Amino acid sequence: MSSRHHIDDFMRGRIIGKIKEGRKITDVAREFDIAHSVVSRLWKSFKTTGMCSRRHGGGRVRSTTPAEDRYIVLSAKRNRHTTAQQVANKFLAASGKQISRKTVARRLTGGGLYARRPVVCVPQHRTARLQWCRERHNWTEQDWACVLFSDESRFSLSSDCRRQLIWRESGIAYRPENNQEKNRYPKCSIMVWTGIMINGRTRLHVVANGTMTGQRYIDEVLLPHVRLLRGAFADKFVFMDDNATCHRTLAVQDCLDSEGIQRLISPARSPDLNPIENVWDAFGRQVAVRNYPPTNKNTLIRALTEEWDKLPQQLLDNVVQSMVRRVECCITLHGGHIPY
Repeated sequence: MSSRHHIDDFMRGRIIGKIKEGRKITDVAREFDIAHSVVSRLWKSFKTTGMCSRRHGGGRVRSTTPAEDRYIVLSAKRNRHTTAQQVANKFLAASGKQISRKTVARRLTGGGLYARRPVVCVPQHRTARLQWCRERHNWTEQDWACVLFSDESRFSLSSDCRRQLIWRESGIAYRPENNQEKNRYPKCSIMVWTGIMINGRTRLHVVANGTMTGQRYIDEVLLPHVRLLRGAFADKFVFMDDNATCHRTLAVQDCLDSEGIQRLISPARSPDLNPIENVWDAFGRQVAVRNYPPTNKNTLIRALTEEWDKLPQQLLDNVVQSMVRRVECCITLHGGHIPY
């Protein structure tokens, strides 16, 4: 049975027409995938009033007009890092009308955007970040071109067919700019792994069942994907992943040592120093604006695979080339958070 939705007037007319032709209510309900009680009430209402259109609801009047809705969406588009409460404050200053954060969230959802809310800033290891950047201060774009930046990400299918992208470290979900994209009513989730580098990318691998473990990381990622790139780049190849638990097992380290893969250990809690996080954001937005959004797990997998292949290589090259500027910016800020 499909989820509960309002039936438009055209669909109501079709249902009434089917019953007028002599069809049974049960057969009509099964044909349109609608509950038997809905069709029955519609038919009784038609026999009583002679109309099939839906009555105007007696609910609360909308607090904003269509023009104000467009203003809210435009304000969020002008600054992607603005939270829902900041948009509400800006709307109050412009129009003199006070609206809640939840109202802004609903208007942004209707405009195809995500409502952001501030979360507690993730503590950063400034000393370790500063030391990591100083050690690579002299790296050029050619040096970073030999690095494979990899990461896993979980995409969740929600009721409005938009994705939920969560970065996880030490059990904390956060974004690099300390804002969390919240998506309600998740139905199914899929974890995917991939890697990027200048002039290339790995195939998007879908973790079919369960979560990523150390052994699965070896069997499904390191051996079939990373090892092939290691053979193509020889001794210049460098592999970088985050500090997830499954990446730091002894079995994983032994596998990398046996294959001669040089690992670049990233500082803890530093997604702003991994350019693939920016790619995840652009990739998720590209999936969300598909003409035919995914509706179940199989279509979500197909959509992720198709959109990953369509992602422009120039975007991947630009974010990897930005590593030189990221390192310099982090040193300037003495290991603090950088605006990437």
